[in-house]
Amino acid sequence: MATEEAFEIVRRRLFENAGDRAEVEEISRQFSDFYRQHAEKFPTETQSNEYFERLCRSYPIHPEVFDRLYEDWSTLDKFQRTRGVLQYMAIVIHNLWVSGNRDALIMPGSLPLEDSSVRDKSIHYLPQGWQPVIEREVDGPRSAALDLDSQIALFGGVQAARRAARTIFLGSAASGSSQAARGIKQERILLGTVQPGQSIGIFEDVLKRLRDRLHYLYSEQDRFWFDTKPNLRREMESRKQNISDPDALIPLLKERTTRLMGRNHHFAGIHVFNQSGDVPDEYGSGPRLVVLPTNAAYSRTETNQAYKVAEEILRNRGEQPRQKQNRLIFLAADFDVVSRLKDQGRTFLAWKSIVEDIDTGALNQDLAHLRQAKQSRDSADSSLSQLIRETYKWLMAPVEEFVKGKPTLDWEVVQISTTTSNLVETIENKLREEEWLIYEWSPIFLRNILSQWYFKDGLTEISALKVWQDSCHYLYLPRLVNDSVFKNAMNQGVASEDFFGYASGKEGDTYLGFTFGQGNIGGLDSEALIIEREAAKAYRDKRSAEAAQRAREQAASIGDLPHVGGGGEAGATTTSGGASAPMGGSAGEASMVEATSAIKKHFYGTVGLDPVKAKMDFATLADEIVEQFNLRTGVEVKISVEIEATSADGFDEALQRTIKENCNVLKFSSSEFEGE
Repeated sequence: MATEEAFEIVRRRLFENAGDRAEVEEISRQFSDFYRQHAEKFPTETQSNEYFERLCRSYPIHPEVFDRLYEDWSTLDKFQRTRGVLQYMAIVIHNLWVSGNRDALIMPGSLPLEDSSVRDKSIHYLPQGWQPVIEREVDGPRSAALDLDSQIALFGGVQAARRAARTIFLGSAASGSSQAARGIKQERILLGTVQPGQSIGIFEDVLKRLRDRLHYLYSEQDRFWFDTKPNLRREMESRKQNISDPDALIPLLKERTTRLMGRNHHFAGIHVFNQSGDVPDEYGSGPRLVVLPTNAAYSRTETNQAYKVAEEILRNRGEQPRQKQNRLIFLAADFDVVSRLKDQGRTFLAWKSIVEDIDTGALNQDLAHLRQAKQSRDSADSSLSQLIRETYKWLMAPVEEFVKGKPTLDWEVVQISTTTSNLVETIENKLREEEWLIYEWSPIFLRNILSQWYFKDGLTEISALKVWQDSCHYLYLPRLVNDSVFKNAMNQGVASEDFFGYASGKEGDTYLGFTFGQGNIGGLDSEALIIEREAAKAYRDKRSAEAAQRAREQAASIGDLPHVGGGGEAGATTTSGGASAPMGGSAGEASMVEATSAIKKHFYGTVGLDPVKAKMDFATLADEIVEQFNLRTGVEVKISVEIEATSADGFDEALQRTIKENCNVLKFSSSEFEGE
């Protein structure tokens, strides 16, 4: 008898009237359209019109139920092809009717294996040992599948775990270990569980959870099957209980979290689970990210251990007070996820040790169990990485606000996305977005900081280096990425007359390397000064007035010089060409010729500088020579610097590389090292 004919016989025997033809076609069309909309998730045959007709002919029983019973269960000795299907389905349908089941079709996932009559009929055809498998894993009040549905509302709403477990049971229990490819493929599990309108992703997720939880479920690639022989999960659970947190789990989480951070970032260092003494107290090339240990998790409701541990690191470096407190940012774990993370870490370590013991022969298992152990280890490994991302999602930045004149510590906390691929990039983007870390700083903000904290009580100048270092020390000041941000703000500020002035040093009342309204800063060292705007303007005006006065005095002294002739006759003046002119009008004309020919249009100067004092001397040259030309209109000044260095022992590679890189950055037109 053909399978399709058997379908018809069984359906007619079980149902007097399966339903109105229009209703049958409507429901069948919903299933058929659903399978076509998600063609990549279901078997190929579901895409044809013939499968739609099969849905109609077998209604209200899903064709997959008939396929599994006729193709798989009919191979069992006790199971009769037609009568067995009829008897089995009669018990199933009766139970579903009594329980008020509302499924659109009777599917493999609908089988009520929790009912004793259905369960007994199912195991009647199977070898010994299946009853505990069903009761503990597949269906029933004490089953792991029911526990999973109860624990996760997303699963429980559609009975995802139980429907998937029932489908795997129907599709694999009748198969034997002698089969080349055991089990039922995932696409057929989905075919037997998902109904139109439900999320396929929920059932894909529940399959992973079942695989990682059940003791009698096996999987290989995309195939799943139950067996009466327990898998290695019980061994894994036993090993999990013996894993030491300080000796094994915490080092694992530290190593995996460090690996997840990567190396491409702007932080001077990322310190994972470090004690306060192991976090440097330096200005550094950037701030430092401190990843707090799992026992210092952040919670909006629980007592925050994160604040306590973070403050200890913030205030101290070991036994010494920490100075550069504003260089630290903290990343904390989510209190509600930490327990899952630790459990997943133990699971990975347990599977890892099982694989190692099977490989070395310490644990005697066959190749099938070795494959299962390796697959479980790899799955646990992947889940661990994902859980670390889900766990470490709270960024914490320390700030201080003045309360009654005293700085008071507070914490700004923000959650970062856990779905992005690059964790450290996500952290940096969030720090920039929240302005907890400043990459670009306008000089107006620097001017405001200067006015608020420094230029008061008559003070009109402050060490530029002190301002930068203070921004690294004090939590009430902005947190800059590095000193380049500070220098850029200073450069932009001195290029305008709206903010402040700059000097590379000071001797007496004279600013060296003074800049205001133009140019760039000379550097950021202990001698560099930032000058309050009005004071800088007054100093510039004073210098301009003094320069103008000197120019007038020089002009006057030149005008007072006597015109003395030589080499000619008495009463005559010698011209520049050596010819004599008589006194009188022609002599006056000769004087005009001499004055005109004496106008100087070019200046050249060369001077040697002491290398030790070059910075200071160059500032003096700029003030006393270059600035004199700059104060005159129409004067074009060109400056070139020639540097020559000689070493009897030669220059090492590191120095040569540093010099070459700096020359490139400073745009030297030529630079070269020579042998002799």
